[in-house]
Amino acid sequence: MRRTITLAATAAALGTAAIAAGSAAGQPAGSTTHARMPAQSASVSIDARRARVPNEIGRNHQAAQDDLQAHGFFNLRERDCTGRGRLLLFDRNWKVVRQSPRPGARVSVNRAITLCSVKYSD
Repeated sequence: MRRTITLAATAAALGTAAIAAGSAAGQPAGSTTHARMPAQSASVSIDARRARVPNEIGRNHQAAQDDLQAHGFFNLRERDCTGRGRLLLFDRNWKVVRQSPRPGARVSVNRAITLCSVKYSD
């Protein structure tokens, strides 16, 4: 025989389980726990932060990445600028020849910065 559980019964069962979990965690049985959520305005202000992109052209690829991170840019991409599609495994063996967005542009710190580099041996 199939039984149908009503929405009210399910909600009551979940509420009882939450109270039981709270008392098992050392809290009084009647108290409820609320997860602390960061303020919405704090995340908006972080997303809206803008900064000028430093000029990394001509620099060692690793030094360029370090400098961008020091300026607050952590969303970094890299490309082999010769068109061969090689991976930049050892960043210190590469030199930045182009970057996007252009140096001096004022962009969000969350924007992707792409460094286009060539090997010193090329």
